[in-house]
Amino acid sequence: MKTFSISDIEGLIGIKAHTIRAWETRYNLVPPKRTATNIRYYDEDDLKILLNIVALNENGYKISKIARMSRKQISDLVSQLKSDWKNDSVQILNLSDATVKYDEPAFSKILSGCIEEMGLINAMDLVLFPFMKRVGMLWQTGAIDPSHEHFASNLIRDKIIVEIDKLHKPKKADKKRFLLFLPENEMHETGLLFARYLLKKCGQDVLYLGSEVPYADLKKVIVSYKPDYALMVLTSMNLGKDINKVITKVMDNLDVPLLVAGSLISEFDILVKDQLTPLKNVCDMVDFLEDL
Repeated sequence: MKTFSISDIEGLIGIKAHTIRAWETRYNLVPPKRTATNIRYYDEDDLKILLNIVALNENGYKISKIARMSRKQISDLVSQLKSDWKNDSVQILNLSDATVKYDEPAFSKILSGCIEEMGLINAMDLVLFPFMKRVGMLWQTGAIDPSHEHFASNLIRDKIIVEIDKLHKPKKADKKRFLLFLPENEMHETGLLFARYLLKKCGQDVLYLGSEVPYADLKKVIVSYKPDYALMVLTSMNLGKDINKVITKVMDNLDVPLLVAGSLISEFDILVKDQLTPLKNVCDMVDFLEDL
């Protein structure tokens, strides 16, 4: 069974360590276990209980009231909340729990429920992108393993592909051509696939190249495909400090307008350039496409 430090728990449940300690001191809520050398730790059962407590707290239950509940009462109330697919905070916690346990059936059920109830666009905006951002941070800090990130992102990726296949491309007289790609050293395709979904839904033409496309290849593709726009997504934190260098390298090999989306766009300052349009969030991307 995987064990967690209090800093790991802090990241997984989104509650500060001092608050968790206060719950323990005041209400004896989920006291940590200790190693033979007296080091505090939590196990997967503790994480599950804390996730449930946070879910109730974020939905109006005071910690003092939760502390008086039995674990069965807590679990029963959370089960009721889980059936509300539009409750984004609860579903993010549920996805976190399923990811730590590598529980594919539970993860897939949450994915399907959120998308069916909210639609893919709202599910990505309110649940899946915030969840993936949290997963990325936890991976960077070592709270979860890279395999957890791969587990979650591949299931989300597969689901987006299914939703793309369901679309019937509308006829559009003035449709544009879009080239979609990730640059060198960028491997996370979730955002790019979502852009593909949005473009197909709007009736635009798309050439999808996927991840880690060599800079030199872009110029050849531009000559052959003749797109009206190119679009890339940047999410890998190791590209953060070099984000403007990456954008410059890409634009050196393009002679069409470039759209840049992804979490890094909202976290780092992007240099203003002609032919460059940063899309900081889902709303920006939807608005851009609606204005075409």
